[in-house]
Amino acid sequence: MTKASVFIGLFSLRFSMDMELTNRMYQVSTLQALAMGYTRSVITVSELLKHGDTGLGTFTDVNGEMILLDGHCYQADVNGSISEISEGTGVPFAAVAFQERERLVTLTNGLDIDGLKAELNVRIEEKFGLNSLHMVRVDGYFEEIHARSEVPYRSQHVTLKNILEKTQKDFCFRELPCTLVCVYFPDYMDTINAPGWHIHFISKDRTVGGHVFQFRMVHGEALIDKIQNLEIQIPTEPAFDTYSLKNASNDEIRQVEQGNRVS
Repeated sequence: MTKASVFIGLFSLRFSMDMELTNRMYQVSTLQALAMGYTRSVITVSELLKHGDTGLGTFTDVNGEMILLDGHCYQADVNGSISEISEGTGVPFAAVAFQERERLVTLTNGLDIDGLKAELNVRIEEKFGLNSLHMVRVDGYFEEIHARSEVPYRSQHVTLKNILEKTQKDFCFRELPCTLVCVYFPDYMDTINAPGWHIHFISKDRTVGGHVFQFRMVHGEALIDKIQNLEIQIPTEPAFDTYSLKNASNDEIRQVEQGNRVS
């Protein structure tokens, strides 16, 4: 084998490895497991960063909301204050991807959260994407944004809804530029994640953020990536097998993960 052929072979292998990391959603555990109260660490933040530069999730014992953006992992605490999290921090649930920025679209002015979800649905349907996954970054200016986060709650077999009833706090921020991280799962994947859009936000100055349940956006632009591959890291510890995931309530999942207050 010549030196040239060795070089070409190595280049082809590297190109193949790079392709495996792009156009892929990497999910830690399942939302059903989180909903049933499996909040233990599955991987660390440092491991998570190997699989994506954009995404959302939470931390061990539901210790705040995760916003992964530009390759940095941030935690929104119970007051909505942002800090960059230690790479050794545990992650029980997350969905991340390397964003390739396939399409940039200007959004209709004055959208609320339902209007944004509807417009994003139209945008992905234009490209025959309703049965695919999507990672979307929205940069815009917001008149107000309502969100939540929570303090950690160590437990076993306590549902996420019951945890949040004890630990979550709502807050509202006004007149600020923000980035929304929006993850879309299609309806037929409702046994591993909530169908539709799940949205977290972080301010442009990286000082506030959280899990979004309403906003008034003045203007914005969306970077949309269509994703057609999914990798799921299932928890490996024996305790995971004691959770009856088929009993997870779709109504509760929709309530706590699609942007609604827990009641």
